[in-house]
Amino acid sequence: MSPDSRPLIIACGALVTELRAVLQASGLEDSVHVRYLPANLHNRPENIAPQVEELLAQATDRHVFVAYADCGTGGHLDLVLAKYPKVQRLPGAHCYEFFAGSREFMAAHDEEPGTFYLTDFLAKHFEALVWQGLGLDKHPELRDVYFGNYRRVVLFSQTNNPEIVLAGKTAAQRLGLEFEHRHVGLENFAKSVPVSFLKPTD
Repeated sequence: MSPDSRPLIIACGALVTELRAVLQASGLEDSVHVRYLPANLHNRPENIAPQVEELLAQATDRHVFVAYADCGTGGHLDLVLAKYPKVQRLPGAHCYEFFAGSREFMAAHDEEPGTFYLTDFLAKHFEALVWQGLGLDKHPELRDVYFGNYRRVVLFSQTNNPEIVLAGKTAAQRLGLEFEHRHVGLENFAKSVPVSFLKPTD
């Protein structure tokens, strides 16, 4: 089967490790084609929907799944997907929700609305995506402007890697916030990827 005829996943670049793990566990790593969009679109969510739509327009004859939640697009991603009724996306508003599951995420939010969330990827790349991405490397005085209403950092981890937990703690310290680690694994994420839909048909 050629790459152009395999089912296609259009995915956030922040999901490379986790999506590969799910596909491998399902035996789909060689039969699904994945196109990753840049992870730094987290900082430019207005560009997510147009870039997804560009790839969808090139794949009208294929099974397609979009490995994004709304991810800050303000509903614009769903407006794009409405043009492609057979195309599904990950559930929820953002990666924290589909990793943790809606119930656990909403419980955490209700406990403390002033929470800044991290995943494994965001903890590892906090410096580039958050600190530098928000310009705090050049203007650290803006920390209190951006995070003055936050009280804690919660790391929803996909692995129990102590280096990632340490990165999350370090991020919280740099932001002047309390730190909590909640291991959620990949179970909820795996349930959100439609494996049966992605299995190619002969």
